[in-house]
Amino acid sequence: MIYVFDTSSLRSLQHFYPRVFKTIWNGLDELVAQRDLISTREVFNELERQAVSEAVLQWAKNNKSLFSTPAANELQFVSEIFKIPHFQGLIGAQQRLKGMPVADPFVTEEGWQRSGKRLELKPNAAKIPNVCNHFNIPCIDLEEFMHLQGWTF
Repeated sequence: MIYVFDTSSLRSLQHFYPRVFKTIWNGLDELVAQRDLISTREVFNELERQAVSEAVLQWAKNNKSLFSTPAANELQFVSEIFKIPHFQGLIGAQQRLKGMPVADPFVTEEGWQRSGKRLELKPNAAKIPNVCNHFNIPCIDLEEFMHLQGWTF
C-alpha cells in the first residue's frame, strides 16, 4: 500500500524525537526508500513556511524525493474534486490571493473527530476525509498509520 502524507502528519512527527523514537524514523525512511510513502511538493513548501521542529524539517530535506510534483492524472483528479462545489472550499480565498502553498487538494488527515477509538467525518466540511469518503478512497490519521505498520513502543 502507498501512503500519502500531508503537512499535518509530518508536523505531528515533531513530538516523536528521532533519538528516542528510532522505530518511527527508521520505518519512515524504509517506506520512503520503497516508495510506499509519498507526498507532494506543496507539503514540502508548507513545511518550510510553518513552524516545525528542526528534526522534521531536516528529515524532509533529506527525503526531498518523496515530495513530487503532481502528475497529469493527479491534477485531472483534483479537477474532478473541484467540480463538486462543496469541495471548492479546500483552498481559501486568502491562500489564492497570496499565492500560498496549499497541499489540501492533494492530501491531508485534517477533519477527523475522535469518538472513543472510532474516527468520524465532520459533516458538511470541505475536508479531505470527506472527499476521500465521496470517492471511496481510504483515509487514515497518523495514529492509525503507525498501528497498521505494527510500530509499538
